[in-house]
Order: sequence, then structure tokens, then C-alpha cells
Amino acid sequence: MDYSELADVYESLESTQSNLEKTSILAKAFSSLDKEELEKVVRLSMGRVFAAWKDKEIGISSKLMVKAISKATGEKESDIEDLWRETGDLGLTAERLVKDKKQQTLAKQELTVEKVFMTLQEMATYEGSGSQEKKLDKAAELLSSAEPREARYITRTIIGDMRVGVGEGTVRDAIAEAFFPEEEKEEVKSKIQHAYDMANDFSVVARTAKEEGFSGLEEVEMELFRPIQMMLAQKAEDMEDGFESVGGEEGAVLEYKYDGMRVQIHKKGDEVKVFTRRLEDVTEQFPDIVDAVRKNVDAQECVLDGEAVAYNPEDMSNIPFQKLSKRIKRKYGIEEMVEEIPVVVHLFDVLYLEGDSFISKPLEKRWSKLKEVVEEAEYDLDLAKHLETSSIEDANSFYQEALQSDAEGIMMKNPDAEFKPGSRVGYMVKLKPVMETLDLVVVGAEWGEGRRSDWLGSYRLACRDEDLGEFKVVGKMATGFTDEQLEEMTEKIKPLITKEEGREVDVKPDLVVEVSYEELQKSPQYSSGYALRFPRLVQIREDLGVEGADTLSKVSDLYESQ
Repeated sequence: MDYSELADVYESLESTQSNLEKTSILAKAFSSLDKEELEKVVRLSMGRVFAAWKDKEIGISSKLMVKAISKATGEKESDIEDLWRETGDLGLTAERLVKDKKQQTLAKQELTVEKVFMTLQEMATYEGSGSQEKKLDKAAELLSSAEPREARYITRTIIGDMRVGVGEGTVRDAIAEAFFPEEEKEEVKSKIQHAYDMANDFSVVARTAKEEGFSGLEEVEMELFRPIQMMLAQKAEDMEDGFESVGGEEGAVLEYKYDGMRVQIHKKGDEVKVFTRRLEDVTEQFPDIVDAVRKNVDAQECVLDGEAVAYNPEDMSNIPFQKLSKRIKRKYGIEEMVEEIPVVVHLFDVLYLEGDSFISKPLEKRWSKLKEVVEEAEYDLDLAKHLETSSIEDANSFYQEALQSDAEGIMMKNPDAEFKPGSRVGYMVKLKPVMETLDLVVVGAEWGEGRRSDWLGSYRLACRDEDLGEFKVVGKMATGFTDEQLEEMTEKIKPLITKEEGREVDVKPDLVVEVSYEELQKSPQYSSGYALRFPRLVQIREDLGVEGADTLSKVSDLYESQ
């Protein structure tokens, strides 16, 4: 498939706001491809060249991409930045400059999807000294071979800013329409969703749907070292609401809600890998978790679900997640961090054991099996504090014990429910004593004034529109920061800046922050239709990717529940 044909698809997607039309456009494209092309186009349609859970990135910032455009077109970097400020889109900037480029390529290559895809994957492998220059050369090589419109989408893919409005829901529905046009839609979507929940890669799902149909989708199961999406909890208003939401025939399962890092642990023999809630591989950063699992889990093969909580080695008191998060991105001095910020892992579920998937088994059986394979070791690895009850009085006592133990609250689970990735009504809820916070994405910022002029001090926050794969602004967070917080936020946001005009900057959606607020209001001022009143920073969510940010539907539900 020529890359120009994919550019046609992108342009059609970009030209409509209708999700039904986007679905049909993608379905038509998917149905015309062979299996190898299909896998690549499915990923590229979402602006990716790797599965979402793969710990790999192309690794080119917008600023470095300006250099690549300069190298490919002969334009000065300052002129490129001026045009970028005018267009607000580095992809359109590349398109214009390629159209008028001064340096004509003598041996211009015709671009195929295969060529672009493999080049972008190759760029992610460059590491160490000289790696940035190699990436820059490869990006410039692609742009030099590209037609103007192709340059638009290559640039956007490289910097992770596609702007075509394709999210996971659109791709799921397009696979259904492409390969099962005559079948009952909801049944098909359910099977595709199951396969995606297990594979965590729509390219695998699409290929399976094309080659093996319904039966193939049903047989997609989890594999060791390929993490699946975590099961997430909705919020209960109070204890009675919690019991009503999740109570099984024998009541509900209650567990402490720890202030830590959600971990999914995969083990095969002595090989252990640790994944976060956003499915990042943090095995190297947490050798202490690896050792704890090797010593205390009596299983050859397993996948475990739990929470890693940091503690102070001097008095053994719990340390808030914000401090633990410093370990997640750490590449150097790891052993020192293990000593300074040790963790204990509280396990609460087993998803796979000795070759068998346990996700379809009820929670009570999974918990029983978990107890068989875990040997508890204090301040190392243990089982989550756990209570099975139908008594409101006992549940309230357990809740108070959790709060007194520095837990955030409790989880309430249905003992009869299977494990279901994502947020599911009737499976699990959380009960906390504070107003529900929101995990939002920073999409813009503003430089401060006076003493704080070197820092970004006001942040535009957005929720995720899960249907369109876009981010909708819900307000600005501009007060209540310490100097340390402003410095840290600025350090994290500066590499993500895509446009700068005066004191205002646009930011690539990448950084997630947890935010508290006084209330939600209706507002035509913001693209979400809602506005946060007095938002305040709770913490930076190092453990959460933008795909895990709270959705527009959740914001709407919270507004209605006020």
C-alpha cells in the first residue's frame, strides 16, 4: 500500500466530525488490506507504530522535528518556527515547506506504508551517543521522499499529534464493520472488546478478525509478559451505595485502598516483569519487587494484581504516592532509591496461574488461589487487608480501620464477579472520604510573571473524549502551587510544547495530573461544556498515561451527581 493512499484515509478522517463516518472510512480501508498491511494501518490510524503497552517510543520532540524539517527543506529553523506559530500545527507547517522546498531530492524514494512504518520503528531503537542525530536523519529522509500531504501526516505521527479524531472506540467499531458487516453489532463489538482486553493491541485483534472470524476472537487469551488492562473502580457515594452496586449473594468483598502504584506482575520461573497501571514496564526501576516475588510467590507461571506502597525505612510509616512516583521514571541510582524509598507489595488478585487464565473465575476463587501461592513477608510482599461481609456495621468498622492505617479508603468488590479489564458497573467500586478527584491531561499552559516568569504557572486541563480520541478542555488551574511544584511541572511540560504565542503555549497531550476542585459548572467557554471551579493540583500521575485520564462522560456524570 502506498503511503499516499493512507494519507487519503487520514484526510477523509480529518474532514469529518461524524464518528459514524470515521468508522466507515476506516472500515473500508481495513477491509481492502492483506494481513501484514492491516496490522500496520490499524496502528498508524491511531498514530502509533507499537502496541500501546510496549515500552517504546519514536523519541523525537517537536523541537527536534523542526530540525528535521529544516534539513529536509533547506528552510531556517527560525522561519519554520515562525510558520509553526502561524499554523498552530507542525504537520501543516511541514506540508507547506515541502511543497515549496528549496532542496530538491535527486534520488527520491516512493513511500509505502511498509517503508514509513519500519523506519519509524527503527528510529525507536536508536539509543546512546549520537542517537538523536540518527533519528533526525531518518525523519529528514522520510520528509525528503514525501509529497506535501504525506509530510503532514508523517510529521504528526512522529510527534504523536495526529488530529484525525480516531480513538479506540472508533477502531473497534471499524473492525466490526469491516469484517462482520452482517452480524449483530453489539455482539460483534463485545467479542472484539474481549479480544482487545486480552491482547491490548488492535492490530492483533484486526488480523484475528480477518483470518479467524468469531471463533478466533473468542480464543484470544492473555499471555505472559503481555499486560492486560487493569480492572478499574467506579466511585460509591456511601457504604450503602457500595453494597447495592457490588454486593453478591453473600455480601461484598472489602479491601484497603492503598495510596500506591498499581502493579501487574508477570512471573515465569525466575523471570519477573512489573507493569504499572498504564502498562509501562518498570521492572528495572523496582528490583525489590522482583526479589520479593521470587522469594514469596510459589508458582512457576502467574500474573498477579496488586498495589506497591512506599514506606519510610526509619519508622515504617507509609509514604504518599507522590514521593514513590520519583522511582517510576528513574534510570540511574536505582539501588539508592530502593534504600531511600522501599516498597511493600499488597496483592489482591491472581489473573493467570500455571498455564490457566483465571479472569473468568469468580473473585472468591481467585482470592482463594492467591492465598495458596503467596507466602507473606512483612514490609516485602503480603495480601491486601481483606474482609468478606454483608454487615454494614462490620464494613464501616473496616473502613475506619483503613483510614486510621493511612489508606485512602476501601475497595468494594463483587465476590461472584469475574475479572473485567476497564471500569465495570457491578464489579468493583471505591469508597473515599473526600470529593472525587479527576485525572486530567495538560494541553496548554501560560508563562508566569515577575518572580515566576521562568516557570509555567497556569495550566489548561482536559478530559478525554473516548469516542473521538480527542481532549476536551475543562478549565485552567492557576493557583495554590509551591515553587517546587511549578519547577517540576515546567520541567515536565517544556519538552511537550508544540506552539508558543506570547505567554501562551500549546502542549502535546502527555502529562496527567490529579486535580481536586470545589464544584463542576456548565460552561460554553470550554470545549467540554463544563468548567472546574477552583481546581487544585493533588499530584502528578506518573503512573497514568493519557489513555487512562478521566473521560468526558465521567465529568458529565459527576456534574449530574452534584
